[in-house]
Amino acid sequence: MDADALRTLQAPLKQRYRDDPSTADTPLHASATFDEDGITCTVQTWSGETRAGLHEATGGDGQDACSGDMLLEAVLACAGVTMRSVATALGIQVRGASLAAQGRFDARGTLGVSREAPVGVQDIRLVAELDTDADDEALEKLRTLTERYCVVAQSLATPPSLTVRRAG
Repeated sequence: MDADALRTLQAPLKQRYRDDPSTADTPLHASATFDEDGITCTVQTWSGETRAGLHEATGGDGQDACSGDMLLEAVLACAGVTMRSVATALGIQVRGASLAAQGRFDARGTLGVSREAPVGVQDIRLVAELDTDADDEALEKLRTLTERYCVVAQSLATPPSLTVRRAG
């Protein structure tokens, strides 16, 4: 897809959102169950069920998906799609790309060993190596706009709210 095709695809959507901003409010959803034994949570994904469990650093056996890794996967997927869209809109030719995400967590915080230890994935870093002829200025603009428009990365600025209630 080139920049003109992307603009043509998105133009009616952008106009609708300008004309009626309420139509831009787009619901998302995810669901999960405690269907399996152990300290696990089975998440319904677009490609099937994924059983998440404790990381080995917190008592897991390594057989289940780590939610921290899943978080990095979500950030990387969103940043990658956003980057590709921005590159297309800017006319930056990208022949290929390799993207990676890294982060860390302090198991003491997660396990309640230390109140001073942070809870959560820290120092999240995304690296995109692009096969492109774009100059440094264009790559910096690509980075800046990708950070600005990456929905998942921007969502990390505000923790989600949690409600717990009885079923029924």
